[in-house]
Amino acid sequence: MSIDPTVIAHIAREMHLPQHHVANCLNLHQEGCTVPFITRYRKEQTGEMDEVVVRAVIDRFTYLENLAKRKQEILASIEEQGKLTPELQLAVERCEKMVELEDLYLPYKQKRKTRASVARDRGLEPLAQTILAGGNVDPTPFVNPDNELLDTEAVLAGAMDIISEMVAEDPLVRNTVRRELQHNGVIECRKRRIAPDDSPYTMYYEYEEKLGDMPPHRTLAINRAEREDAIRIKLLYDREQMETMIGHIVAEKYPTHHPTYVELAIADGLKRLVVPSIETELRNMKTEEAEAHAVAVFGENLRHLLLTPPVQVGNILGIDPAFRTGCKIVVVSVQGDLLDTTTIYPVPPHNDVVKASAVICELVRKHQVKLIAIGNGTASAETEEFISELITKALPDVKYMIVNEAGASVYSVSEVAREEFPDHDATVRGAVSIARRVLDPLAELVKIDPKSIGVGQYQHDLTQSFLSTKLQEVVESVVNYVGVNLNTASASLLQFVSGVNSAIARNIVAYRRQIGGFSTREELLAVPKIGKVTFEQCAGFLRVPDGKNLLDNTSVHPESYRIAQQLLEQVQNDTAKLKTLVNKSKGGIDKLAAELGCGVPTLRDMIDQLARPGRDPRSDLEKPILRSSKVSLEDMQEGMILEGVVRNVVDFGAFVDVGLKNDGLVHVSELADRFVKNPHDVIAVGARVKVKILGIDRERKRLALSIKQAL
Repeated sequence: MSIDPTVIAHIAREMHLPQHHVANCLNLHQEGCTVPFITRYRKEQTGEMDEVVVRAVIDRFTYLENLAKRKQEILASIEEQGKLTPELQLAVERCEKMVELEDLYLPYKQKRKTRASVARDRGLEPLAQTILAGGNVDPTPFVNPDNELLDTEAVLAGAMDIISEMVAEDPLVRNTVRRELQHNGVIECRKRRIAPDDSPYTMYYEYEEKLGDMPPHRTLAINRAEREDAIRIKLLYDREQMETMIGHIVAEKYPTHHPTYVELAIADGLKRLVVPSIETELRNMKTEEAEAHAVAVFGENLRHLLLTPPVQVGNILGIDPAFRTGCKIVVVSVQGDLLDTTTIYPVPPHNDVVKASAVICELVRKHQVKLIAIGNGTASAETEEFISELITKALPDVKYMIVNEAGASVYSVSEVAREEFPDHDATVRGAVSIARRVLDPLAELVKIDPKSIGVGQYQHDLTQSFLSTKLQEVVESVVNYVGVNLNTASASLLQFVSGVNSAIARNIVAYRRQIGGFSTREELLAVPKIGKVTFEQCAGFLRVPDGKNLLDNTSVHPESYRIAQQLLEQVQNDTAKLKTLVNKSKGGIDKLAAELGCGVPTLRDMIDQLARPGRDPRSDLEKPILRSSKVSLEDMQEGMILEGVVRNVVDFGAFVDVGLKNDGLVHVSELADRFVKNPHDVIAVGARVKVKILGIDRERKRLALSIKQAL
């Protein structure tokens, strides 16, 4: 289906992009190309748009498509009523926002019975029009007991209801009220009588703030407090000023109206109809903005967490700590296979340290373990103390690290976990997940619903479908950025590869078992449900290490193999000479790209990949902290400088793991020696940082930290 050129021009103008790049992007999208594919392999056509811009173009196109569809529905509805005028049709067609469109449609919208509709049914429309036109107002002829119009007072009240609704449904009135409330409306929060005095929402029991100034996290907080009946919320505004503003609009539209009647109708319409409607609309809009912000924060944190570099130190011993039921122990290989499992009881109430020490030492010796991964859940601190002392006494070559086990319990009872370990219970699966998060965080965490990973803010207050969609986009983006080993990836990981769904992912794994492993990307074409289109979308993101073709272990797409081979021939397969070749080429990379018949962006990416085939982009990032001794809260003193890892970033700061059970908080004011509006501008999940202890709450076991004072 061809795309309306005016829509392309509109998006290009709005986003400051060349029209042909926008057109190419949207055409590729309509052809079924994924965002990662468009971003990576169609750079020449899109002007090297990144994923954020590509998604924004597609989202804007979808919005405008829905807007156009809604316009046609509204025009058809009004025409069916016989009320469509050329002026109204033009106004509808010119609308660029859904809210403006709905304002225009409101007077023609079929709605439930209202006071105004009842008055119209009773024949009071002519009297209302007479009042607006400034004619002779005589309610007497309209008195009719059979119509429940017992006296002139009832007649005038009905006519005023009609005028109130007409004013309330006027697009200019609604837009004026909307704008005024947006800029000057004040959110008032007051304690409900049933709310306890010690609830988490006490700060909102007597609270006021301009609607326009309210930050996203506060919007979500007061929404939650309202849902839990802790507070009531009201939008305050200058009623007298608002009535005057609306009066001017009405006077311009009906210059000879009767002020006495119309002013009363304006006051009633404003209080009863317009403000409640616009207040709901604005609060919904504010909530949508807050949700979008919270999802963006969650997505940013999730991206950095998924990009945590793998720790390649051989076999890993994983521990899922617990008190009464004991600590579940597993040993996993460098491929993530389960090698051994047992249970030890070194912590209360059993305190069998001697036997537990012997078991750990034997497993370390038997499997040549160099690293122990300890989950940070229940009994984590006690288990860490046991392991720390054991390393000091008997295992000097072994290190340990604390692993965020958020979501491990979710994985342990999932269908994926049962398929992987049908002969083991949930405790073993949970411990395996902890160990694998060290080996390859991305490959393991994609098996878990992102909402359960523990790096969000207010995620339970968000629209869950919206949250899930956006987080899945983040996972898809990271998986395709890193690339996937075709011969080791699970179906859970493969389903996030461009063009691959869950059914195709299972087919790939099944076919891999059948043939014993892929030796080329081209063999994917033999997998059921993978045709040429799917192959085009996914091939470049799948790697075949030690395969027949060096290019299969790079992000070079098979469609560019011919060019890559020509490039390699020119340097006699000596990839170290690639950059020299570019420098020697007269005209530089532009001339070389023209000679090879490809675009400059494609050639640039190709040279980078050929210079470092099989490179994992995560290898350039900071590695996790490995420890050999436990850090204790009792050892902490104000002013100490510690090294830690950022676990979560939120609007008010960042949580940093310094080796204690609870992460310390770096308030946003302590992130840098300058004003920081958005913590993500200066810090990210997974970053290793030095922090200074500003305060210690020993009773609540919390640290207040500073990064700027540790510099």
